[in-house]
Amino acid sequence: VYPASIYHMLKKYSSYTNMPSLIVTENGAAFPDILRNGIINDQQRIDFLQKYIGQVLRARNEGVNVNGYYVWTLLDNFEWAEGYHPKFGLVHVDFSTQQRIVKASGNWYKAFLKNEAMV
Repeated sequence: VYPASIYHMLKKYSSYTNMPSLIVTENGAAFPDILRNGIINDQQRIDFLQKYIGQVLRARNEGVNVNGYYVWTLLDNFEWAEGYHPKFGLVHVDFSTQQRIVKASGNWYKAFLKNEAMV
């Protein structure tokens, strides 16, 4: 995992002639989710998002026309190659009961969105 890679790609694509605005449509990572007392503290995912979003903001602050960023993904889901594991979501889904629990990363992202004009 190399957070600066997203910065370099945004800079590269923005240098193309007549390039429209850029939108990061999928960026995320899977980490083990451990449910303890009704809470999933997925600090690794928060660290990942902070670093990658930081690089997107860096590119934007340098003039790259980035108009959106979407975390992969809102809910734990079915991945074609891996099935129901690994977990990418900001919200944990218990597929046997359909119960949803917002992970620490989901709460972090919500707070981030309230404070950033980018999105």
